[in-house]
Amino acid sequence: MTAESLTAGHVLVVDDEPGMRRMISRALERDGYRVKTASGVEEGLALFRDGNFDLVISDIVMEPQSGLVLLDEIRQKAPQLPVIMITAYGTVENAVEAMKRGAFDYVTKPFSVEELSIVAQKALERVRLLNERAYLREEMSRHYDFEGIVGNSPAMSKVFAVAESVSKTSANVLVSGESGTGKELLARSIHFNGPRKNGPFVVLNCGALPEGVLESELFGHERGAFTGAVRQRKGR
Repeated sequence: MTAESLTAGHVLVVDDEPGMRRMISRALERDGYRVKTASGVEEGLALFRDGNFDLVISDIVMEPQSGLVLLDEIRQKAPQLPVIMITAYGTVENAVEAMKRGAFDYVTKPFSVEELSIVAQKALERVRLLNERAYLREEMSRHYDFEGIVGNSPAMSKVFAVAESVSKTSANVLVSGESGTGKELLARSIHFNGPRKNGPFVVLNCGALPEGVLESELFGHERGAFTGAVRQRKGR
């Protein structure tokens, strides 16, 4: 696997076996990664606190502290940072425990550098997607900022103040008004500037739905709930 095929990143490798550290770091550096190594949990945590890493690769069974201690600390301080754990054959139960505690994945000794590179690539791709999603969410929030809505009359200023206040809550909001007055724009601003911004914003043209279908579109229905309901449908 070549460096061009990978999303390069900054990797922390923690293992108490010098030979294993050298093998992993050299393989990752050949693939274009920047690598720092640590011989144990304490050194690894010190580097983690001082550095800005995209990925951590750690052995589980180390002395005097287990790699699970490192994993727990990282999960508390940087929950989005992926951690790949290394376990020896016959101790897979340790890897299962690591996955329960939030590890991204694990590899079992003996493993090939190609196998580790593939898992590392998947982990960094996940980081890239999470960062991209967070960026897009932030851009949407800026795009639908209340200050960007045109309207400076006293009445509209009051509407914006109420909308901005209610956007910080999880309350249900009904926006009513004549056609073309910006109801959907205001609704989007409420959505993208509050705790709901990480969820979907679903637009539904109620006027285009036949009578009696609106409730089914919004909340779904069970199979056989009415004539023509041949299968279960989830609401929007």
